[in-house]
Amino acid sequence: MQNNAFELCPLDGRYNSIKEMLSPYFSEYAYMKYRTLVEIEWLIYFYTKQVAFISKDDCLKIKNIFSNFDIHSYQKIKKEEAITNHDVKAIEYFIGKELRNLKLDKFISFVHFGLTSEDINNTAYALMIRDFLNDCYFINFSDTLQALKEKMNTYKKIPILAHTHGQPATPTTVGKEFKVFYYRLQEEFKKLKAIKIKAKFNGATGNYSALHVAYPDLDVVSFSKYFIEEILKLHFNPCTTQIENHDYIVSILDEIRHINNIILDLNIDMWIYISKEYFSLKVIKNEVGSSTMPHKVNPINFENSEANLELANGLLVSLSNKLPRSRMQRDLSDSSTLRNLGITFGYSIQGMKENCKGLKKIIINKMNIQGELENQWEILAEPIQTILRKYSISNAYQQLKELTRGKKVTKEMLHKFINDLSISDKDKKQLLELTPLQYIGIADKI
Repeated sequence: MQNNAFELCPLDGRYNSIKEMLSPYFSEYAYMKYRTLVEIEWLIYFYTKQVAFISKDDCLKIKNIFSNFDIHSYQKIKKEEAITNHDVKAIEYFIGKELRNLKLDKFISFVHFGLTSEDINNTAYALMIRDFLNDCYFINFSDTLQALKEKMNTYKKIPILAHTHGQPATPTTVGKEFKVFYYRLQEEFKKLKAIKIKAKFNGATGNYSALHVAYPDLDVVSFSKYFIEEILKLHFNPCTTQIENHDYIVSILDEIRHINNIILDLNIDMWIYISKEYFSLKVIKNEVGSSTMPHKVNPINFENSEANLELANGLLVSLSNKLPRSRMQRDLSDSSTLRNLGITFGYSIQGMKENCKGLKKIIINKMNIQGELENQWEILAEPIQTILRKYSISNAYQQLKELTRGKKVTKEMLHKFINDLSISDKDKKQLLELTPLQYIGIADKI
């Protein structure tokens, strides 16, 4: 077991598994590695297209600078950074020294050729975000959808008393209420996956100035676009300042915040359903629910999820508000902000995973649900007054309001009222046979 006793951030300590999941994408080590990848790919691409042919052997040696990137590579870069106080320049010097060690000196002057540091940084972040979404986020999201799908199918036909404003309302089914969350999340998932992850490669203030002056006959826009789209497999942003505009990142942050809020809504509903004993939780033999009350089995997963998603949303809002804004052509505040993407996504995934765990622990209390619903005859005031409206009885609503509002309504009260109505025998029979358990519309089909 790792010693996490002195960690400041729960993602480093209590939720260490999340740290291990996200470190390959958002750690300082990962950031250095991804930027090294971009520098290497640009060197090979640029040199091959504009300078001369690179032999297969030399190309492999250059690529191995990235392929063999390890903690020692990272430490070399940090040593350079301690001198330069500039991380991208440190990566450039690191690659230059590696090329010299490989007797490939002729390539050194073309490392980081015609670029600004933000060309490397923004593409690295784009790759990091893309890989994180594909490798981590989408998988965990699919687990949540699957857990909801199982619940909505298992409980498809079980009636449950609905509550609007916290008061008894027209019944629904347990499965249909899970389906609402499944549908909402599925719709946002589609939107998230459709967001284009963009990158720019256009120099110090976005005008390709260095490349253009060195190679005035080169179509610098098409040249850079090909690198972004065909080599790195990202979407090309054609018009920026020194920095990529971050608008696509904001779209991702906002969509994840929306998803988090839907899961938060589910957490809150589940907490209430458990407190009303509609659901109970699987008992884990050696777990303890309270230091003093031995009987407790608490909805801790939903509470943990709620807390982590709230924290994630605070960070998501902060980043979403900050990242679209930059002083004139560039300032460094976005750079410091972006370094918090990892913890922002980390708390989001922690919240999602805890919600999924909670869903897998719940056990429906069918007797409690049906017992409560069977005693709520007042909810049938709605179908009765609706039938009366069909017969153009103008005060239908008022009659049912006087009969039921604020009163304990019984089956006998309603049946006496129904038997005295001047409606067809067919409709009267339908109302007399209707029970609270049956009044679910087409919820089981939805």
